[in-house]
Amino acid sequence: MILWLIGISGAGKTTIGRKLESHFNELGKKCYLLDGDEVRDLFDRDLGYTDADREANIKRIILGAYLLDRNDIIGIICNIGPLEHLRQLARRKIAGYNEIYLKKDLQVSMKNDVKGMYQKNVGKTQIVGIDATFDEPQSPDLVLEVDKMTVEETYQAVVDYVAKKYGEEYVG
Repeated sequence: MILWLIGISGAGKTTIGRKLESHFNELGKKCYLLDGDEVRDLFDRDLGYTDADREANIKRIILGAYLLDRNDIIGIICNIGPLEHLRQLARRKIAGYNEIYLKKDLQVSMKNDVKGMYQKNVGKTQIVGIDATFDEPQSPDLVLEVDKMTVEETYQAVVDYVAKKYGEEYVG
């Protein structure tokens, strides 16, 4: 099972991902959280933020998710996932792919700017949703409007989705 959490910066991907990681660990399920920044760090940040560099980084993440899925490790992927054609590639190549769209209003995300990402980078590099592409997902498995939900409600909605699709053994 691959739970790929997509959405703009500040949507809560890593926050929800960490809660899911703790949940699966408590249940004794093998899981691994793979964050887009972790992949960039592994490769000594050899890729920038151009469209081509973003695409290359996402392909690396797809490979990581593919390997987790093939080895029966629950993959929790926290990545903006801005390009529909790469989400479709992941869906075609990864048997256990589940696309979970944490839908967040850009203006709210910029105002809250939890990680300071918008404030630090506007005008310095392309930001997904502002001057870099974020394709609206065409066929997500689950859409959560996170501005209307608490972190706990968002997390619980993902757990409920997993339980419904994969069985009650994932509820705890």
